[in-house]
Amino acid sequence: MDLQPVTLEGRYVRLVPMRMAHHAALSAIGLDPSLWEYTTIRVQTPEQMRGYMEAALRAQAAGTALPFVIELVATGAVVGSTRYHAIVREHRRLEIGFTWIAAPWQRTAVNSESKFLLLRHAFETLGCQRVEFKAAAENAVSRRALLRLGATEEGLLRHFMLSAHKGPCDVRIFSILAAEWPAIKARLASAP
Repeated sequence: MDLQPVTLEGRYVRLVPMRMAHHAALSAIGLDPSLWEYTTIRVQTPEQMRGYMEAALRAQAAGTALPFVIELVATGAVVGSTRYHAIVREHRRLEIGFTWIAAPWQRTAVNSESKFLLLRHAFETLGCQRVEFKAAAENAVSRRALLRLGATEEGLLRHFMLSAHKGPCDVRIFSILAAEWPAIKARLASAP
């Protein structure tokens, strides 16, 4: 798996490699406390956003993540962020996560097309055998979105993560396998 920074573009969104130059744009839309309600971290100040981005870029330099900024194709406006992470090359496996989308663009084509672009690249270019997703056990909205996407819910991981503000956190794990991708791709590509 050659995980070099790449731009992925669809009809509505463009995923561009995260750079520190995106700090102001991400801070302008990403400090809303509701975006971090179900996460183990908090990003509430521009300084915390800088730390969030620096951690993502350190993980990229270590070869364990590939962070993106989500832009609207029509205007170039930055509307969120997502990334590949938990990359295990020898097993051709990665996770899509750290996804957040500013409130005005939630429940639009932004999330579904972003996931489609990431999945297509993971399976068709990187040669992944498995793509994973995790959602906070109490986050019903994210869990439903992953099921609509076509992911299979595999189970509950109890006290899987620790959060400074929430304590032990349970997560639900989902996956899509390479063999499942063609049918999921056809369904997603035909959706309006």
